[in-house]
Amino acid sequence: MRNGKEMEIRSISSDEALPIRHEVLWPNKPLQFCKVDGDETAKHYGAYLNDELVSVASIYMDGRVARLRKFATVVVFQGRGIGSKLITHILNELVNNGAESFWCDARATAVGFYKQFGMESQGTEFIKSEVSYFKMDVSLIPVTI
Repeated sequence: MRNGKEMEIRSISSDEALPIRHEVLWPNKPLQFCKVDGDETAKHYGAYLNDELVSVASIYMDGRVARLRKFATVVVFQGRGIGSKLITHILNELVNNGAESFWCDARATAVGFYKQFGMESQGTEFIKSEVSYFKMDVSLIPVTI
């Protein structure tokens, strides 16, 4: 048994991610609203605390470009660094697998979170399902001098 504060990141299925996506991102929409085209081929990650799934993120690849979608951490576990560790894990894996860029549509309220990973806003604010977003991205190609 692990100690009480250890976190583990595992590959999960989209079906395992769905309840947290729904609870955190779109609680007032039907569960099916939280499904994404491409879920069947995407890679889904889960962060577990004491064997409880508390954060999820899904990565959709298009060649060497990785897109983050439906990243969510259960509200009572937010602000503890769990999501940051999950994104860091994903970015390390993407770099190791030769991905060249990483992007997402970030909720306006989360732009500061994504900036800590070197992501920058691209273009202007836009609205999806009555929520404000910015497209954000970062190059994963190592800079050589």
